[in-house]
Amino acid sequence: MRDNDLFRRFPNIPMMRDAARRRLPRFAFEYLDGGAGTDTGIDRNWHALDAVEIVPRYGVCTALPPVDAELFGRRYAGPVGVAPMGSPSICFPGADRMLAAAAQAARLPYTLSAVGGMTIEEAAAVAPDVFWFQLPRLSLDGHRIGLDMARRAQAAGAHALILTTDTPVRTTRPREVHSGVTTPFRVDLRMMASIIGAPSWLLAMRRHGVPRFASFRQYAPNAGLAEMAEFVGRQTPGAFSWDEVALFRDHWKGPLLVKGILHPRDAERALAIGCDGIVVSNHGGRQVDALPPPVDVLPAIVRAVNGRATVLMDSGVRSGTDIVRAVALGADAVLMGKCFLWSIGALGERGPEHAMDLLLGEARASLGQVGALTLSEARAAEVRHPGAYAFE
Repeated sequence: MRDNDLFRRFPNIPMMRDAARRRLPRFAFEYLDGGAGTDTGIDRNWHALDAVEIVPRYGVCTALPPVDAELFGRRYAGPVGVAPMGSPSICFPGADRMLAAAAQAARLPYTLSAVGGMTIEEAAAVAPDVFWFQLPRLSLDGHRIGLDMARRAQAAGAHALILTTDTPVRTTRPREVHSGVTTPFRVDLRMMASIIGAPSWLLAMRRHGVPRFASFRQYAPNAGLAEMAEFVGRQTPGAFSWDEVALFRDHWKGPLLVKGILHPRDAERALAIGCDGIVVSNHGGRQVDALPPPVDVLPAIVRAVNGRATVLMDSGVRSGTDIVRAVALGADAVLMGKCFLWSIGALGERGPEHAMDLLLGEARASLGQVGALTLSEARAAEVRHPGAYAFE
C-alpha cells in the first residue's frame, strides 16, 4: 500500500537522489553516484534513454494495465530487479539486507554480489523467493572459490547466476577517490567529520558494523579488514573468458546469465555456450566513459538473440517510463542499482520499498499512456530511437 506522505515528499527517483546527496556522508554519496572519467558515460546513459520516444495509440487502454513479468519460469511483480552491486554497505551500512527484504516484499528479483555485505546464505534467508547471485571472475586455484560460491548459491536456492564479463581491467572513479574511498576501506579524519554530519549513516554503522566482504569470510576466516580486502583483490583478476563461462555452464544447474554484453556477436557467443540470458550493460558508466549506452545497442542485440534467451538491460534506468522504453525496444526486464541506493540514502530502510512502489506505478501509468494493455503490446509500439546502433 502506497505511503501518501512519502509519495508527497518523494514523488520520483531523482528527488531521492537529491536527498541522498544531502543526508549521506560525502564519500558514501560519491561512491554510489560517481562514474568513470568525468561521468560522461553516466550522462550519456541518461540522455540516450531520454531520447527514446514511444508513439501512443489511444482508444484501447481504459485502466492501469498490469506489469507483472515472467523471468526464467518465475512470475515477478514487474520487469525490474535489483542489480548486483559491489559493497553497497559503504553507501549505507546494512544496505544489502534492506534491498533483499524490500525485493522479497515487492516480489522483484534481488541479486546479491559476491562482494556484497551479506553472505549467500543470509541473502537466501531474507529473500528466498527472489534471490539471484552474481559472481566476478575468481580464477585462482582453478576457480576454487568461484565454483564453491556457485555451489553455495545453488544449495541456498538461488534462482539464477550472473557472471560479470565487463570488468576486464581495474579502472578509476575519480569522485570516489577524491572523497577518500580506498581499498581497504578506512575512515580518516575528513571522512569522520562527514559521518558526524550524517547521523542516520552513523547509526546504521553502529548497528551493522563496518562494511565487509561477507561471502568471502569462510575462505579467509582470520583476516582483518585490510587483509580481507587484499585477499579479495588477489582473487579477482580480470573478467571471464568464454571458456570460463562454459566451465560455469557445466557446473550451474539453473538459469545462467552473462552481464556486460554490448555487441550482438558477444550475445551470440553467450547463447552458443548455453547461457539462458544476457544483461546488456556498460556497468552503469562506472568502468570507462567511452562505451555506448546499453539502450542504444539493445535493439540489435534483441534481434541477434531472436527469442532464444532472456534479455535484460541495466545502466541509466531511473523511472518506470525508462522501464517501458527498454521493454518497447525488446528487453524482457531491467536491472537497477543506483536508484535503490539513492532511496536508502534518502529514507533509510524505508527507501527501497518506496522506490519499488514508485517504479511499478510509473511503469503501469506509462504503459497505459502509450496504449498498451500488456508488456508484450509495448514491444509492438512505434518507437523513435535516434541513437540506435546499426552493426555490420
